[in-house]
Amino acid sequence: MSTSERINPPQALPFRLPGGETPDAPVFAEPWQAQAFALAVALNERGLFTWSEWAAELSRQVASPAAAQDGSDYYEHWLAALEALITAKGIAGQEAIDAMSDAWQRAAHATPHGMPILLENDPGRG
Repeated sequence: MSTSERINPPQALPFRLPGGETPDAPVFAEPWQAQAFALAVALNERGLFTWSEWAAELSRQVASPAAAQDGSDYYEHWLAALEALITAKGIAGQEAIDAMSDAWQRAAHATPHGMPILLENDPGRG
């Protein structure tokens, strides 16, 4: 993958608005959104997909007829794009993705409030 096909994360993050000012609102509404963003960047940097492939898949997801008109589900589409690319590239099948998602849900429910969610907290692990 060429350097031009990789994203440069500091330039990609909208920390600066046109004119150089910083936004008043947080860049991400929820921590998981920042994590999903970071995951896409990390997978791109490892060469698992090009940024052009990522942009095309994210565009397909966002253009879905079920997409919220106000964009409030943008990062849900981000996750759907990640899943689509991961399965299309043969990195993991949908069954493995669903199993990991289920494990995280169980771990989240088993984790005391304010503590980090760890897969080790999944009561179904083992």
